[in-house]
Amino acid sequence: MKFETILLVIEVGGTLAFAMSGLIEAMRKRMDFVGVFSVAFVSAFGGGTVRDVLLDRRPLFWIQNQEYVWLVLALALTAPLWLKTFQYQLTEKVMEVADAFGLGLFAISGASIATAAGMPPLVAILMGAITAVFGGVSRDVLCNQIPKVYRDHRPYTLCAVVGCAVLLGAHALGFAAPVSMTAGICTATASRLLAVAFGWKLPAWPAHER
Repeated sequence: MKFETILLVIEVGGTLAFAMSGLIEAMRKRMDFVGVFSVAFVSAFGGGTVRDVLLDRRPLFWIQNQEYVWLVLALALTAPLWLKTFQYQLTEKVMEVADAFGLGLFAISGASIATAAGMPPLVAILMGAITAVFGGVSRDVLCNQIPKVYRDHRPYTLCAVVGCAVLLGAHALGFAAPVSMTAGICTATASRLLAVAFGWKLPAWPAHER
């Protein structure tokens, strides 16, 4: 499978996952359709847009693939049909799962694109983290709350960084692109889901004195 095809599949998956997390959060805030679509749009495309701007990639990925925008619009239009039967607790769990998958998919997408552009490993990892995190941060800001990545101490950005490191490590060891990318996605997503499930938390910095 060609690198471009793999990247397309990852970007579609990441777009769907983050758009769903934005839809769920916006509907919980009881926004109107414009608000719901806006939050879903920023959630889905915010991180990738910042990545493309920093890497000087034109046109932006969602402009080059306008089907992504139509996909998010379709999700926003049909969201009441597939969310209205969910209880609040289930909706919260769906959002966490969607967010974790979006994190893993976009982290590897960003790191892979940066690597293909000739960026050094540190820059590639940072690009992966930015791509994975910025959409969720923008979503929370639009929903008038402190971004989750900064307030609950559960590993989030760290999961993206570890996933990108696994991707680059597997690539350096000579593994094929599909294997390296799958390993990175699974690492980032699984570590985030485990952190949520078991309540793993990073300590405050600096640590509070007793």
